[in-house]
Amino acid sequence: MRQTPDLYALDLTTATFTQACGGPCTDGCVTLARIGDDAWALGDSKRPDLAPLRFTGEELDAAGIDPARFGLAR
Repeated sequence: MRQTPDLYALDLTTATFTQACGGPCTDGCVTLARIGDDAWALGDSKRPDLAPLRFTGEELDAAGIDPARFGLAR
């Protein structure tokens, strides 16, 4: 079984977040960034005071979130 890295130990200072909304919104509330090998950060631009949540690619798949849909490579 593959061991999951400590996602919250990964540095976000160089992460580039992309708008990842599912519809034609102008707020861009959901943001997504690749933060490592099979590691992703999901943020909320409406709440910049809150730290982004972090997920593995498998967890994003289970939630139905495909980073490629937002121009992000796997």
